[in-house]
Amino acid sequence: MIQNKKTKKYQLNLSMSALIDQEKYEKWLKNKARTHLKRDKKRGNISSTYESYRVAIHEAVINSNGKDAYTGENLDWSLINEYNNKDSKKYGRDYKKRFALLPTIDHVGDGKGKANFKICSWRTNDAKNDLSYEIFLELCNKIVNYSKN
Repeated sequence: MIQNKKTKKYQLNLSMSALIDQEKYEKWLKNKARTHLKRDKKRGNISSTYESYRVAIHEAVINSNGKDAYTGENLDWSLINEYNNKDSKKYGRDYKKRFALLPTIDHVGDGKGKANFKICSWRTNDAKNDLSYEIFLELCNKIVNYSKN
């Protein structure tokens, strides 16, 4: 197959390209792959590569169709590359609330094996933290059931 010169390796599909600019996405993808790989190497992952992380994150983005993998909510892709740690410290909760639907990368597994990710909101990822999907779901069910009392 001959590849069009304008087609990028990490090209967004039509539905995702309506949500985010390709250049902004590629910058985000590079940063996220680098950050997650560095963290996972510290956790003991010695086999993953920067390229495998970019591929896995890109696949997760395409598969997400712009939605949170756990809640089905539409994510706000205009927020990528916008979070500022200094502003977060300065304005606290009010600042962070604005980023609830910021797309983030969640590990499927412990980050020590093959790169495998899901895309979810910052709020969901923050709540899930390092829990497995099964334990997170169990916790969510406990919360829902308790709130009915």
